[in-house]
Amino acid sequence: MKYVSLGRTGLKVSRVCLGCMTFGDSARGNHTWTLSEEESRPIIQRALELGINFLDTANVYSDGSSEEIVGRALHDFGQREQVVLATKVHGKMRPGPNGGGLSRKSIMTEIDASLRRLGTDYVDLYQIHRWDRTTPIEETLEALHDIVKAGKARYIGASSMWVWQFAKALYTADAHGWTRFVSMQDHYNLLQREEEREMLSLCADQGIGVIPWSPLARGRLTRDWDEQTARSETDEFGETLYRPEDRQIVERVAEVAAERGVPRAQIALAWVLRNPVVTAPIVGAGKISHLEDAVAAVELRLGDDEVTRLEEPYTSREPAGF
Repeated sequence: MKYVSLGRTGLKVSRVCLGCMTFGDSARGNHTWTLSEEESRPIIQRALELGINFLDTANVYSDGSSEEIVGRALHDFGQREQVVLATKVHGKMRPGPNGGGLSRKSIMTEIDASLRRLGTDYVDLYQIHRWDRTTPIEETLEALHDIVKAGKARYIGASSMWVWQFAKALYTADAHGWTRFVSMQDHYNLLQREEEREMLSLCADQGIGVIPWSPLARGRLTRDWDEQTARSETDEFGETLYRPEDRQIVERVAEVAAERGVPRAQIALAWVLRNPVVTAPIVGAGKISHLEDAVAAVELRLGDDEVTRLEEPYTSREPAGF
């Protein structure tokens, strides 16, 4: 495994981040396709054995049970000081007007709840899951700054939003001397490249680590276009992300993978990893083989002609996912 700095920080993370949305109690939340704790633990253990030191979860994943599963697995299989543990805040976690969002009240409540579920005193990266249009960014940033100063988070990050919002957040933090975001978790893959227009350039200029979510387009880049999975059959959010004309890109991935004699996932991930702005794609794994494909992709180099073939069918579209 290779390790790189997360943006301009001194924090070293593996070139693959294990996404933990796959792990959770299917009876909690609205993800019926998640893996039980018994099924999840071998995958987390294998990730650590493969040198993946970066794990990303969120308070809303399976109503907090993802954090619980990850926390217990890390206690049993990992060494806390060697693991870079990330979680997120924003989604609604309880009934009532203050049950979610990025107000000071919500953030202060949710960091403590996440720490309890994870069984740790701190997270390495605490991220806002989305932009909160109802809360001034100054309120959110000051609360996050206080969490860092209290030792409950080492760094803070952001996830999908408009470029102007992220630029405003960075400027506001600098103007007040508050902790600034060090990472952007955005939607970036062969089927959704709109972040190349502005967001990735801003991140490169500002030294922001980029940790894309859904680098395999919710698995679409790993299978035939019409093939369904237990997740895709119930994934209403995923249905809003991609378009029928993306089939041609999926077919190009299959062609290149067949010529190389490797799984399609390796080709799709290698394409994301070749972008110098990308720190570590976040890969959800439902099987140990998914992890091994992700690790293999770190060493796979695509030729210029292969990249051209993969990119050629893409057409511009609206950003999706936030």
